[in-house]
Amino acid sequence: MCDQTFLAVVFGPCDKCFKEKPLRAVYIKSEQLSYCSLCVEMMATEGLRENETLASLKNEAESLKGKLEEERAKLHDVELHQVAERVEALGQFVMKTRRTLKGHGNKVLCMDWCKDKRRIVSSSQDGKVIVWDSFTTNKEHAVTMPCTWVMACAYAPSGCAIACGGLDNKCSVYPLTFDKNENMAAKKKSVAMHTNYLSACSFTNSDMQILTASGDGTCALWDVESGQLLQSFHGHGADVLCLDLAPSETGNTFVSGGCDKKAMVWDMRSGQCIQSFETHDSDINSVRYYPSGDAFASGSDDATCRLYDLRADREVAIYSKESIIFGASSVDFSLSGRLLFAGYNDYTINVWDVLKGSRVSILFGHENRVSTLRVSPDGTAFCSGSWDHTLRIWA
Repeated sequence: MCDQTFLAVVFGPCDKCFKEKPLRAVYIKSEQLSYCSLCVEMMATEGLRENETLASLKNEAESLKGKLEEERAKLHDVELHQVAERVEALGQFVMKTRRTLKGHGNKVLCMDWCKDKRRIVSSSQDGKVIVWDSFTTNKEHAVTMPCTWVMACAYAPSGCAIACGGLDNKCSVYPLTFDKNENMAAKKKSVAMHTNYLSACSFTNSDMQILTASGDGTCALWDVESGQLLQSFHGHGADVLCLDLAPSETGNTFVSGGCDKKAMVWDMRSGQCIQSFETHDSDINSVRYYPSGDAFASGSDDATCRLYDLRADREVAIYSKESIIFGASSVDFSLSGRLLFAGYNDYTINVWDVLKGSRVSILFGHENRVSTLRVSPDGTAFCSGSWDHTLRIWA
């Protein structure tokens, strides 16, 4: 989302020509180097063969891309909504706000559920991270970060820690205890360090590793205990805005989306991009895996949500209406995978029938754009956060 994009230009000595210039990060065999733009261009032309130019290589890449699209098209024999014609339509659908969580002094930017299905962590532009009891609406913990715009937060699988970060370019982990008087900030551990703002974070299947996405165009896997970088993921051409981990217990893949309009699927062990999808017309603000792990949905500033099938290697559905002109900021599936909840910048939450592609409900309540949305681990409710400073529990 453009509202969350910040450009950081780094000046300093180039690692190749040693002149003081604006620098760009270049990765050679996973080693990060800082080159000026002139040295980057020279490096790009060094390996060219005779009669080979950058233009000819670009043309060759485009023709190969075209051939790949042709091969994909051969497998495109039927649309999802055609297959779903025999499926029974959804009946009456009623969801209401059951709880409203008030306490943030500015826009709520991110939230996550604890595995206990009860507690929620949220982060805000006011620089605070709050842990809530969603049943009673009580605040259990509050942390004031050293910066505003805390864009990312996540609950550890054990429920014993939270992670958060934003404009400080870091991902910090705070252990949670039952002692209300304990100073949480004193136990803070800085785990990840990026060269631009932190846009998203998620623990893997244990408390020991954490995935981060950043405005520096990269994602990274870190060891929580040592703060060591375990793997970096390079491929996005602009800010990475979101990520989601594959749902399987042994899942070694994750998906990311960003300002380059691309959704990319990564192998966490090799650091390689294994699939890439580029059908959106604007920034991808949110990605979420289908419960089975065989597909994922994305929400974008182009006012559409899309479903991508990983086995078919293509987009299989678009969720949009002519009347929807505002961007989708956050998406998540119901536990069964039949419903897709999407929060929009026009203050509404649209509920889509995943199979039929039709909208089954619109939920009103927020008084500003919906910035984040997550279904609870047991699927009985979902929580949304908004720029109106509140979070709402819907069921």
